Amino acid sequence: MDGVAQLLPTAVPVAKTSSLASTPTAGTLNDCLGKKNVPIRLTSSSDFSQLATPYNLRLPYTPAVIVLPTTVQHVSDAVTCAAKYNVKVQPRSGGHSYASFSLGGQSGTMVIDLQSFQTVSVDSNGIATVGGGLRLGNMALGIFNQAQRALPHGTCPGVGVGGHATHGGFGLSSRAWGLTLDTIVGLDVVLANGSSVHATATAYPDIYYALRGAADSFGIVTTFYLQTQPAPTSVVNWSFSIPNMFKSAATSANYFLHIQSWAQNASVVDRKLGVGMYMDGQGFSISGTYFGSLTDFNNKIKPELLRGLPTPTSSSATSMTWIQSLTALANGQSLQQPTTGYNQHDDFFAKSVVVPASGAFTAATLTSYFDYIIKNGVNSANPWYSIINLYGGPDSQINAKPSSFSAYSDRTALWVIQHYGYTGNTGVPFPAGIIPFVEGLSNAITSAQPQTVFPGYINYVDPSLTPQQAHSAYYDQATYAKLLAIKGRVDPGKVFWNPQAVGT
Repeated sequence: MDGVAQLLPTAVPVAKTSSLASTPTAGTLNDCLGKKNVPIRLTSSSDFSQLATPYNLRLPYTPAVIVLPTTVQHVSDAVTCAAKYNVKVQPRSGGHSYASFSLGGQSGTMVIDLQSFQTVSVDSNGIATVGGGLRLGNMALGIFNQAQRALPHGTCPGVGVGGHATHGGFGLSSRAWGLTLDTIVGLDVVLANGSSVHATATAYPDIYYALRGAADSFGIVTTFYLQTQPAPTSVVNWSFSIPNMFKSAATSANYFLHIQSWAQNASVVDRKLGVGMYMDGQGFSISGTYFGSLTDFNNKIKPELLRGLPTPTSSSATSMTWIQSLTALANGQSLQQPTTGYNQHDDFFAKSVVVPASGAFTAATLTSYFDYIIKNGVNSANPWYSIINLYGGPDSQINAKPSSFSAYSDRTALWVIQHYGYTGNTGVPFPAGIIPFVEGLSNAITSAQPQTVFPGYINYVDPSLTPQQAHSAYYDQATYAKLLAIKGRVDPGKVFWNPQAVGT
């Protein structure tokens, strides 16, 4: 079955955009919400400003209304009212969208804030039931404390599961267990017509497909069902600081080529190894996790990595528990995060570059990259960093999935890079030089290797892209065509919208 016949409950008609635009309606959006007793906040509400403050302070927007549902019915009623009054809708889980799409990406959107959806439980089959507003740290603690289980996910404990899981969800355990998205076995979702359905591989399969990669365009996930793993009894957290990486571009390129060869060496690397690199023009480090013994790491993996690099200025490799590992990766943040009143913000611009295995870094590309950093990044007027994570390599469970598995179709990545420029002081106007500098970091790679197509990673969403550029960066052609067809069937009125949504 291709899922078309099951796509929407036939008892609930989908609203047509044309009737919304041409037929006068009595009352207002707020009247509609009030009649249905939907909890809301308006600009006049005392806590509206706090609720409407974006994670990325560079991109503030003013919602038409913020809905604070406590039930699925509230979500359904809110979406129905928004469709009736032709108001666009976006959900907010943790609110960490780099482009402020969780505030709609424009003023005048209905934001449905899922902060009350905090369920976390694990059944006898290891399936975690997770509320759509849960933050990653709370999720990790909940499933471990209840059942000693674990999931692959990012290291920032304040990120919400909603956008993270539905657009990828990388963590250092992902080479072993896949992306957070890959663990989804079911979702409870409110669709554009206000109906709530439980989508799985066999029930509403097209919706299930679209939500795993493009949920912002298709519905509001109120509950996730995630296949967990037994938490490791021990994890090796490791890190090496490599000196003199910003002296000679050619020399640094050779060092990086060694790291790349090591990362692709099947006699050394398997799914148990997670790898990330960090650089900011001052320091360069390579670090990660290993789901094996400290002895194996020290005798097999560490020597092969370091034999082609300068002697580290600092190094560590420590065996610890799963929760200790997650806590160490959180860089001083507590895994336990507030369910209301979250107040972490930054002021930044970021871009991503996905390096496919078929187009791995060349010496010329890396020389171009380090040359740009040496000339422009070592003494940059504003702080910045690059994070380069290993997605591919031998035995990667991210790339074990076929491209047809979900709407997250990029299963050929070797590296995924995040370039991030920020103010360091959120109280000042955003400096004009940050955006061109960050763009230059990405261009130093892509322009040096024109034969390679470099996609982007949607969880590092880039608001500077046009809709067409975004669709090409985040989805392959076949995937986007399938998403566009599903969008036309389940949300023809484009109720769920942001500036880069499917169909824009």
